[in-house]
Amino acid sequence: ELLAQRGEEVLIVTNFDNCLAGFPADEWSLLEEKIRGLSMLQKDVRAFERYFFSGAQECPVDRQGRILVPPSLRETAGLEKDVVLLGVANRVEIWARARWDAFYRESTENFEAIAAKLSEFGF
Repeated sequence: ELLAQRGEEVLIVTNFDNCLAGFPADEWSLLEEKIRGLSMLQKDVRAFERYFFSGAQECPVDRQGRILVPPSLRETAGLEKDVVLLGVANRVEIWARARWDAFYRESTENFEAIAAKLSEFGF
């Protein structure tokens, strides 16, 4: 519904942290600009760019609001029957249910340490 309100019919979907991340076109453009600003002389930057951009595909959203994810991305994310869809800031994350459950359990166990680390960044 939010994409339709923005007049967009596709989501840019790519590999991301054991799941898929989907971005509206304008958010994708902003992200591309930021990543282009990183030094390609750094090995980690090159590795990230290759992984992140190599999977990027325009995925249409049908009239019922379903994201039509191609088989290659579904396979990468382990998507089968049960999936979890999350709205996270400027993106949508698409998780295989089992992967999400494992991530959530681990994050719950480590939440205090994660929160303390974020406080180092001024949160």
